[in-house]
Amino acid sequence: THSTDQGANAVTDYSSDATETTQGLGRRPVSPVALDDVFDDPDHGEPGRDRMTVHLVWELVLVLGVAAVGFLAYRDHSELLKGAALKDLLVFAAGLGLVTLGAVLSLRAAVPNLAVGSFAVAAAVFFAINSDRGVTVTMAVAAVAALAAGGVLAIFVVGFHVPSWAATLAAGFAAAVWIQRNSEPVTVEGGYDPSRHAYYLIGGFAAISVVGGLIGSTKAVRRTIGRFRPIEDAAHRRGAMAAMVATAALAGSAVLASVGGSLLGAGADKVTPTTGFEVTALAMGAALAGGTSAFGRRGGVFGTVLAVLLVTMLLRYGQAEGWRLRELGIGAAAMGLGLVMTRLVEALGRPRSGERADEPDSAWLPGSTWSERPDSWPASLPAQPTVGRSNDFWGDDRWSSRGDD
Repeated sequence: THSTDQGANAVTDYSSDATETTQGLGRRPVSPVALDDVFDDPDHGEPGRDRMTVHLVWELVLVLGVAAVGFLAYRDHSELLKGAALKDLLVFAAGLGLVTLGAVLSLRAAVPNLAVGSFAVAAAVFFAINSDRGVTVTMAVAAVAALAAGGVLAIFVVGFHVPSWAATLAAGFAAAVWIQRNSEPVTVEGGYDPSRHAYYLIGGFAAISVVGGLIGSTKAVRRTIGRFRPIEDAAHRRGAMAAMVATAALAGSAVLASVGGSLLGAGADKVTPTTGFEVTALAMGAALAGGTSAFGRRGGVFGTVLAVLLVTMLLRYGQAEGWRLRELGIGAAAMGLGLVMTRLVEALGRPRSGERADEPDSAWLPGSTWSERPDSWPASLPAQPTVGRSNDFWGDDRWSSRGDD
């Protein structure tokens, strides 16, 4: 009973100040930030919140890029930004934006889906063939088929724990085989004209993207979404939560690509069967150029919307100018730019609290002080062994001459 009472008296409140003691020993107060990091997954990356400044600066650059291309388009081909042409541009941007959101979702979850373009074109072809059966039913059937395809992908990526890029690339090949069953362009026979709702469609895409970016900017959500991101051996499984998030991301990216493809099909007079790799290039390029990291987890807020608008306007302006640079070229350029951004996002977006642990030499940089450098020397010198040796280091018999024996 006495020991129980003593243990109960030893329990103190963690919210108390530094003057409180536990069994006579002083205790340092714990800050709320440190307490927050206690509940973080130590194997999931550095503790602390990712820095968003790099994303905000890059999004400002994207704003300037969209304004520059818009100015050129208005100066040289003002008809592109007026009337029916403007509505068609917005519908195309909304459709491509949904496919890009699928790519962003898969990238943020560290399971990149390289089949989003093929899924989008397959949905567009399916919509064109069955558009006379009703818009809602046709899009719903295509979305369900894409959801099933995403589930199959999750079985391979999550169940067998194989690289997502390889599994989704194989799925893209399979979708391309189905697409190429139609060798000729397919006429869209439905009566739905998405240009009537162009402003609602582009507004809906922008709202989903921005709200998702804002939610994804919080520390807990970023860590949860990117939990599948490998941190050591790639064969190491990241747990049940990571598996569920990766499964949802693959299924969600497939559905978003299907809905976006159906919208692209509805906005065209004819759908030309292609492999869909050019759409994958555009979507992945816009996702990476918008600031989403190719390694997973990290991403911006407004970058996806701005990158989609920039890619769409470049496409339309290039077509008006007669450029030979087509979808694959613009997609490749966007992906190249996005890979540079991935390096910047990973280097400049990591938490401050995780820098010194991984980079102990950073204290030697200009502006640092000697006291900031982690001390690698032991607190006390090691004890000198006495067995087989004298206390005098230089008098040890191993330094003596063999001839003295």
